[in-house]
Amino acid sequence: MTTTTRPGPAVARAVPTDEERRIALRSMKRLATGLLAVAAVVFAVAFALQEQVPWLGYVRAAAEGAMVGAIADWFAVTALFRRPLGLPIPHTAIIPTRKDEIGASLGAFVEDEFLSDDVVLGKLRSIGIARRLGGWLAQPANAERLTAEASVAARGVLTLLGDADVEDVVERLARRHLFEPEWAPTIGRVAGRLVADDRQHAVLDVVLDRAETWLEAHPEAFERMVSERLPRWMPGFVDRFVDDRAHREVLGFVRAVRDDPEHPLRAAVDDWLTEFTDALQHDPATIARVESMKAELVASPRVREFAAEAWASAKSALDAALRDPESELRTAMRQAVAEVGVRLASDERLAAKVDEWVTDAAAYVVRTYRHEIAGVITETVERWDPKETTEKLELQVGRDLQFIRINGTVVGALAGLAIFAVASGVQLLV
Repeated sequence: MTTTTRPGPAVARAVPTDEERRIALRSMKRLATGLLAVAAVVFAVAFALQEQVPWLGYVRAAAEGAMVGAIADWFAVTALFRRPLGLPIPHTAIIPTRKDEIGASLGAFVEDEFLSDDVVLGKLRSIGIARRLGGWLAQPANAERLTAEASVAARGVLTLLGDADVEDVVERLARRHLFEPEWAPTIGRVAGRLVADDRQHAVLDVVLDRAETWLEAHPEAFERMVSERLPRWMPGFVDRFVDDRAHREVLGFVRAVRDDPEHPLRAAVDDWLTEFTDALQHDPATIARVESMKAELVASPRVREFAAEAWASAKSALDAALRDPESELRTAMRQAVAEVGVRLASDERLAAKVDEWVTDAAAYVVRTYRHEIAGVITETVERWDPKETTEKLELQVGRDLQFIRINGTVVGALAGLAIFAVASGVQLLV
């Protein structure tokens, strides 16, 4: 026997399949019909022999009552699902003919009894959602499962997003937030703060170090640049002397500036940067010049290319990170999920706040959409095929209804026997 298992509040219970229900229903129908047949046979035998054997009158009366009870209850049970013997008897085939009314009544019942504020809020407050969720999330396997599902969903979203649409968004955002505001004042304010904090000294030191390294490694290149500017009629030894002297002087000057924090060149650079950052903020000509450069950049097709390259790079990196279970992104997601679970399970104040948020959200949904939620039941029942609905409901409760036929047979037999006994006793007294 194959069954499905559904978790209950405490233990799992087995739920029969439709085929198992169908087999059980047929078995009960045969049993109930068999009892009716037995009662009919007993009635026929007792009716034929009651003149020769007087006490068979009691058996006949019991069998007669059993048949009446069995037939009456068969009619009642059958009338719920179909017309008995196919006859158009009023108030039969109740389920298929009144399916829509039953669905509407069921929807109203669920709305009034199951979706009421007292029921929903009482249940939510009693189960401790935050602590249960926290305990579940704190388990590494569950954190990994949630992270994996979220990654699959995120990759699905990436697949659905059109590259051209995203590129348009990136381009519009870049134009709106990067190109529409004036650049010069912003650059001037940021650069002014850096200069005020003497951050330019570190940059100048790097430039000087790189210059010294290049001059030491490429003396011939520097000397060639100097020689090309000397007159061609000058003797070669003079060229070499000038080249060598110029190289040593420039190299010495770079080292002197690098080693002396108070070198005049440093002060000159500081003064120039201070004046330039101020001009970027307040000088109309400088601001206009920067805006002109910005306009040329905006008109360049490189903006669109930048948007495409930025999205392609971000999409590729994000997809790879979401795909790899050991990536830094997936690892961080797992850790974040587990940490949230631990906090929810251990922090009473946080758990109480989350429970309150969930309860308030559920209360809002129930109050706002109670009728629509219950309407799903009504609309679903209305869409059901009457025959299919009848069959499914009969599979669910038909087996139990057959006990009504069996009980009717037994009760009818006892009632018939009692009535006959009372009638016989009264007749003897008279």
